[in-house]
Amino acid sequence: MTETGITAIRNAVQSANVWLNDLAEATGWADEQHNYRLLRAVLHALRDWLTVDEAAQFAAQLPTLVRGIYYEGWNPSKTPVHPRREEDFEARVDKDFETDPLLDTEESIAAVFKVIDKHVSGGEVAQVRDALRRDLRKLWPEG
Repeated sequence: MTETGITAIRNAVQSANVWLNDLAEATGWADEQHNYRLLRAVLHALRDWLTVDEAAQFAAQLPTLVRGIYYEGWNPSKTPVHPRREEDFEARVDKDFETDPLLDTEESIAAVFKVIDKHVSGGEVAQVRDALRRDLRKLWPEG
């Protein structure tokens, strides 16, 4: 592998760690695995609540490894999911924490949205927020 390839991998890992560190700061959790699971759960739910086109446009704004997490297990023919209410979104995230329930699901989801706000362009964030149902947008306050 060329030095450029190694540098690209190193940079991808560093970018993913920045997202996870920012999430740890937003949640107050020291457990890296817990933060990773939350990031993954919210990204998967968000991806599945968007149209295929919007999901792909949003993914283009994500760093390489975070984009890989986002796309992991995606079946575009089954998106967007229905129903797409706030409580369904929360239940989807909670499903990844069945053995270790979140204390406050809304607050945890909002922490991920805060990290997305920090790292994704404002225009793309606005498009994604606007693509969500109004009841779900309250979890992602304008930033």
